[in-house]
Amino acid sequence: MAKHWADFQYEIYLNGMTGAVPRLPTDLTRLEELTEQRLGPGPVGYVAGSAGDGSTARANRAALERRRIVPRMLRDVHERDLSVEVLGRPLPAPLALAPIGVLSIMHPDAESAAARAAAAQGVPYILSSASSTPMEQVAEAMGDAERWFQLYWAKDREVTRSFLNRAKACGYTALLVTLDTPLLAWRPRDLDQAYLPFLHGVGTANYFSDPAFRAGLAKPVHEDPNAAVMHFVGMFADPAKTWPDLAFLRENWDGPIVLKGILHPDDARLAADAGMDGVVVSNHGGRQVAGSVAAADALPRVAAAVGDRLTVLFDSGIRTGDDVFKALALGARAVLLGRPYAYGLGLDGQSGVEHVIRCLLAELDLTLALSGHARPADVGAADLVEDPV
Repeated sequence: MAKHWADFQYEIYLNGMTGAVPRLPTDLTRLEELTEQRLGPGPVGYVAGSAGDGSTARANRAALERRRIVPRMLRDVHERDLSVEVLGRPLPAPLALAPIGVLSIMHPDAESAAARAAAAQGVPYILSSASSTPMEQVAEAMGDAERWFQLYWAKDREVTRSFLNRAKACGYTALLVTLDTPLLAWRPRDLDQAYLPFLHGVGTANYFSDPAFRAGLAKPVHEDPNAAVMHFVGMFADPAKTWPDLAFLRENWDGPIVLKGILHPDDARLAADAGMDGVVVSNHGGRQVAGSVAAADALPRVAAAVGDRLTVLFDSGIRTGDDVFKALALGARAVLLGRPYAYGLGLDGQSGVEHVIRCLLAELDLTLALSGHARPADVGAADLVEDPV
């Protein structure tokens, strides 16, 4: 039987009978402010910050808020089923946790805590190449739960090949390739603090534990950590990559490949032509191109171009259950949730991440029901109107 995510609200009310209230706000938009108060400016700025003056991050939110849901009445929504199939995998809801690197700056349990939270709730966890925990350790923390691997496509082919082999060996089933970060963007919040965790060897765990990476070092990492950091910086990303290079990934990964950072319909078509399995419509949460098109404004055009050929996923700006509803209505099969779970992690470890997942999906469940829908697939463009600008 399908899980009724909405039951979380009754659990909260029943706990209230003993005087217990949730440790974190149930309005997930409040988490950023709380995190700002409790964590240092470097880590908070790194997670909350955006490119330039933040205009793209604001546009992401505005594009979702501008679209309003049109509820329908007297439809049977007694039995709801939020489960979906994504990339051939059955999921309990149209949600995965987006790849976020260097999570040790938010909480000492880092990626392992977030991964355990995802596993406990049955949603996929996507591990970043730039994690502060080696991929094998995160896999071990998850048991046999659904996990995907996000690749920052290194200049060094052997390191990339090694990453793919390691990820495959420890049970990551899908590969998400981030295309929008061939260079780090101009991010004033990080620049003003001169804060880049990688230069301190944080977020480099997959590299420093990799045999192909270590083969390129004159001395072991622990003997000359600065040389290891500089070797990492020199290979982390490659602005010279082009569409034909995707053939290398297809040769070295036999599962689904999803390209993350697609905003133009023609790029989505090129992804389909290259034999990819999906795209994530994303502007990296506003972290890469200041002044970029809002991800939710790009989504309908990409979905119209390739929705019949590829799995279309979405991130950038998702904060609430109704945001997820809107993304589904605009053509996404599922969404990736980013910053809110990082804030949950920073505020309350694994429990904080679980709280965020359960709040988001309870609100989605209720939003679907109260709008007259029993399944994510029932939602479409006709269920939204756009506020005049």
